[in-house]
Amino acid sequence: MDNWREVRETLREFALRLPETYEDHPWDDTVVKVNKKIFLFLGVEEPTEKWRPRVGMKLPESSGHALAFDGVKPSGYGLAKTGWVSISLMNASALLETEILLDWVEESYRAVAPKRLVATLEAPSQIGDGPSPVDDRSL
Repeated sequence: MDNWREVRETLREFALRLPETYEDHPWDDTVVKVNKKIFLFLGVEEPTEKWRPRVGMKLPESSGHALAFDGVKPSGYGLAKTGWVSISLMNASALLETEILLDWVEESYRAVAPKRLVATLEAPSQIGDGPSPVDDRSL
């Protein structure tokens, strides 16, 4: 099943609409950064024997809740101590609703981004009368 590809792309596009974000490719992974700091790990683009599709994000407020879901585990390399979780995208039965994942991407962004950028998420959109990037979750 390739539904994970759609979910991964939805998360990527949403993250890149947040203020001052950009994509980077350290360690042959795809990540999204703000202010030179990673807030979303998108992992490898294609599954291998060693790597399965997953995403990682920092959830300082909701990591405990997130870890109650199937397919969500504490991130390795000591990152779990600060709320980082890894979420499997391969198991369709455990795949969380995309809306929940988008909420978590926003939480991760808020945890990593400078306060001046986080403040722009609460401000009315600078582009016409439309919603802010986090209010428009349809892609």
